[in-house]
Amino acid sequence: MLDTIFGLPVHPLIVHATVVIVPAAAIAVLLSVLWPRFRAWAGWGPLALAVAAAVLAPLSTSSGESLEHRIGDSDLIEAHSELGDLLIWWAIPLVLLAAAGYWLNTFRGGRPKRRTKTVSIILTVLAVIVSIGILVQVALIGHSGAQSAWSDVASASSTTTTSPDEDD
Repeated sequence: MLDTIFGLPVHPLIVHATVVIVPAAAIAVLLSVLWPRFRAWAGWGPLALAVAAAVLAPLSTSSGESLEHRIGDSDLIEAHSELGDLLIWWAIPLVLLAAAGYWLNTFRGGRPKRRTKTVSIILTVLAVIVSIGILVQVALIGHSGAQSAWSDVASASSTTTTSPDEDD
């Protein structure tokens, strides 16, 4: 995989896309199962966002592994890496639920059978669970990534600051 662009690590660049697309996909899928007007307006948009999220998840972890090899390993980076590896296991069900919802509403929308109603309720419950789960996972990954990226900065700045009394 491409490791750098113009000397900069690819991981932060890909992660910025992931941090935007994955929550957008989760929210779009959530809205599409809960709000019929949004579902009609959005069409295949939630499915497209979910597919993009599923593509970005392994790209983010792969570029993160490349960056980890370049800068070395630490406990914070290891925790971040382990959380990041779990994202795909939330993204795949999100795609499947978005596809099922799109199919159900596009091709079975005019058939109010009991089976369709039951499937719709199950789909809604699962989509709510997965959407909330992926949002929590992204927040945990982002927090651990920020800790690993900025922990040295915080410790360095606390040792180099001086109080006004020390300058006298």
